[in-house]
Amino acid sequence: MFTDEHGEAELRRAFADVSAESVEPGWEDRWKEFHRPVRAGGLWIGPPWIEPPHGERTVVVDPGRAFGTGAHPTTRASIELVARLERGSLLDAGCGSGVVSVAAARLGFRPVLAVDADEVAVEVAAETARRNEVAVSVSRADVLLDDLPATDALVANIELGVVERLLERATASVAVTSGYLASQTPHVPRWEHASRLTLDGWAADILRAK
Repeated sequence: MFTDEHGEAELRRAFADVSAESVEPGWEDRWKEFHRPVRAGGLWIGPPWIEPPHGERTVVVDPGRAFGTGAHPTTRASIELVARLERGSLLDAGCGSGVVSVAAARLGFRPVLAVDADEVAVEVAAETARRNEVAVSVSRADVLLDDLPATDALVANIELGVVERLLERATASVAVTSGYLASQTPHVPRWEHASRLTLDGWAADILRAK
């Protein structure tokens, strides 16, 4: 644990065996070194403490309370495939931090809707949209139980079983799915496979409704 001299003295009074060593100044911010910018779909995606390149389209996302910094292969692959789609309305099902939703808005999709079953994810996704000054409608919903809005495109970066169950009830004409290994592929009768992108052993697919 980390503490100051007073805390160390308290620990020594409470426990017989205590060892201590000094830490370098700035240790509390060292975790930030692990969050580096990435590029996907023609966008720069990075944390708020790194200055974005001038003139580039950017997505700034604060890593922390909800999944999705943009760096994970499934997130990058999803954004790359979203960038290939015809622009229209889009639903991000299981939005996490909102990085894919915001990326879609940056890429010209309108309107962009985002849902997640987790209250914290809903709050974080809404904050990510505000930070980036884009219009994303974020709400709480269980993608397997609640009514979902009809949109032109659907994005689902979740695990394979949830993806398949979601596709069975989705109303979009095209879907970008990810969240599973390159050795796995979603199979849903009314959807046909259009293309695939693999990154670091993970996969993302474009599926079209039959």
